[in-house]
Amino acid sequence: GASILNRKGHISYMPQKDHLLPWRTILDNVIIGLEIKGIAKKEARNRAKAFMKTFGLEEFMNEYPASLSGGMKQRAALLRTILLENDVLLLDEPFGALDEITRLQMQNWLLTIWKQFKHTILFVTHSIEEAIYLSDRVYVFTQRPATINYILDIELPRDRDALIRTDKRFVEYKRQLTLELNG
Repeated sequence: GASILNRKGHISYMPQKDHLLPWRTILDNVIIGLEIKGIAKKEARNRAKAFMKTFGLEEFMNEYPASLSGGMKQRAALLRTILLENDVLLLDEPFGALDEITRLQMQNWLLTIWKQFKHTILFVTHSIEEAIYLSDRVYVFTQRPATINYILDIELPRDRDALIRTDKRFVEYKRQLTLELNG
């Protein structure tokens, strides 16, 4: 395809924090990007409603962020990102602030969403296991200024589940990345 170098509007960005506006319902929070793009509120809401069930937010779309768990807020933030309909998603440590159990659930859920939508996802994380579990390729960066220091292709089958973490290949990838980061 054509180069997107120095062009805007091709990558959707999801920051570490959900940044949901407390005075807007979940439905009205997830359509903010569409509104900014100039899409009428009614049309934006209709587009978002079509995804609410997939994102586990159907029962919560008229609630306010304060009544949602951290995982649910992150689902809303990811839906807001996906609604922009860009091919590339940049997710900046989206599960970093979640407790371990919620984080594992969100990782599994993200794999399900990826399987359905097939976006290219650039996922920033400081977790070696998370990087291996979610990725097809892991890039290890140096300290600032960040440059790529090491690239590791992850050759594990898709349709991954939590047990893959005990697979000898997974453990070997973890060893390689640990050595690289502590080298």
